[in-house]
Amino acid sequence: MALSRRGFLAALAIAPAMGATGLPKITVTKDPSCGCCTGWTEHVRAAGFSTEVVETNELNRAKVRLGVPAHLYACHTAEVDGYVIEGHVPAPTIRRLVAERPNAKGLAVRGMPVGSPGMEVAGAEPETYDVIAFGPEGESRFARYRGAEPM
Repeated sequence: MALSRRGFLAALAIAPAMGATGLPKITVTKDPSCGCCTGWTEHVRAAGFSTEVVETNELNRAKVRLGVPAHLYACHTAEVDGYVIEGHVPAPTIRRLVAERPNAKGLAVRGMPVGSPGMEVAGAEPETYDVIAFGPEGESRFARYRGAEPM
């Protein structure tokens, strides 16, 4: 079945909202001077997400507004498709989140693990870390990584 002119134009109209790959846009809130946040933003952009960056010196206000538990705070906070992304969460795990749609507020990676997206350090051994799902049902491990590699 051929796509009508009207259908084609409608698809073009929604494409910017979904990004060229059909993935939702990620809005990243970060400190203006944070280099690793910029690295993480480039990581998710390279994975096909369109991004919008909001720079602020009052990042904790966004974390409180979005309901990020204080013990999970990291250096940047993002929003994607109704979920919160806190810290250096790898793009494949964000794709899984928006595909599976679990009953969670969001995902977080505590701190700044060496080797996580945006925290690559030449010659340094990558750290093992958990991606934590948090929300109304509490917290649980959603994924586990060693650097950029899932475990």
